[in-house]
Amino acid sequence: MRKRIRIVFLLCFATLLTGVTHAQKVSVDYDHAANFTSFHTYNWEEIKTVNTLWGDRIEKAVDQQLQAKGWQVVPSGGDVALFALGQVHNQQQEQTFYSGAGGWRWGGMGGMATTTVYNTRNGVLVVSMFDAKTKKLFWRGTSSADLADNPEKNVGKLNKSVAKMFKNFPPRS
Repeated sequence: MRKRIRIVFLLCFATLLTGVTHAQKVSVDYDHAANFTSFHTYNWEEIKTVNTLWGDRIEKAVDQQLQAKGWQVVPSGGDVALFALGQVHNQQQEQTFYSGAGGWRWGGMGGMATTTVYNTRNGVLVVSMFDAKTKKLFWRGTSSADLADNPEKNVGKLNKSVAKMFKNFPPRS
């Protein structure tokens, strides 16, 4: 009986760990009619974050990816105007544990239920590309991930998210 309770407890604990930690979610959307081969230079128009340190980190991460694809950053007048928005918000999650998994009683599981509320910080990054001539949005990448208390880990998450965003960039027509 003790072994069975211990197994149930370990399964609940494993569920808690997987439930609280979310993987990075990255999505990309683009204008399928856009001619990506006509774009070679870009300039930053605006990066909005609550913290200028993160603005610099976002710029560096995106620059690294675009320059690896052969694009060149210019101070102004590029083929593409880039905008980025970085936000952090708190998110609540609930996790319920059931004790008394020894059997069914009266049509339900016996024992007690304990619900714990967890607060997590979630970071969201949106990178948008506009054709500088037409002012039309033609590409947007979005990423979200739970943030750690350690800034260095969050920089790593940022770099991974941006790398995923630009993995298949430029898209094939």
